[in-house]
Amino acid sequence: MDLSLTDAAADRIKVLCLENKAAMVRLTVDGGGCSGFQYVFGFAKGANLEDTVIEHNGAKLVVDGVSLPLIAGSVVDYVDGLSGAHFKVINPKATASCGCGTSFSL
Repeated sequence: MDLSLTDAAADRIKVLCLENKAAMVRLTVDGGGCSGFQYVFGFAKGANLEDTVIEHNGAKLVVDGVSLPLIAGSVVDYVDGLSGAHFKVINPKATASCGCGTSFSL
């Protein structure tokens, strides 16, 4: 199940982990949001047995076994623009998403 990070996302993850004394960033898909599912980013000290760790340029992103099938094939990017700075998940499985980009439906 492919999941990848852009260089911009990897750079930001490394900075955030250093600032927050975390080993990696965790990406979880939860029910909710305005489109049915929502992306939730947080910090993790390590990975659990059912987790998958994606590494790129020294950055680590961990995803649990339940969330991974919902975002398989996605690219995690970091965007810093006029509308603000945020992680953006480009999910080919999403059939719709909200305007803020944090929730989606399948």
